[in-house]
Amino acid sequence: MALKVHGLTEKWNLKSVFGVTDTETVMLDFDNTPYKKVKYVALRTMRWFKLEGFLIFKSSKNNYHVVFNRKVSWKENVAVMAWVCLFTKHPKLTGWFILQCRKMASTLRVSPKRQKPSPRIVYRHGKQDKEIRNFLQFRRLIKNIMRGIRIKDARLRIT
Repeated sequence: MALKVHGLTEKWNLKSVFGVTDTETVMLDFDNTPYKKVKYVALRTMRWFKLEGFLIFKSSKNNYHVVFNRKVSWKENVAVMAWVCLFTKHPKLTGWFILQCRKMASTLRVSPKRQKPSPRIVYRHGKQDKEIRNFLQFRRLIKNIMRGIRIKDARLRIT
């Protein structure tokens, strides 16, 4: 598993955006997409590629992240993301997909970003015992690190 935490290199700046990067977990970032369409696409994708289960996170109004459960190779990951882009003909998802291909790993935001809150789980389906569990563990780690940074930052301001 090749999970990385992004955002920690910017001198612990709370304005940084923290995310989880992985090559073996199928993740999708839907912007400006209704919830029902995201859920439909996630169900179709899970069934077509036998991905066992998924989580849907709401990152802001009409913006959602999807994380699937079954571990895949980077090659299969790219194939799944490409299939979803072709299936939905979604320009923002396709732009996100191209960026992930260029980085050779997928990243989803975990922390708040500008006026957007941290993504929160809005739907669970199927198994949650493999890659979803790993994603949630890294998400919890990032949130704990951010909480620790906020406490240190508050102490520095007081003294």
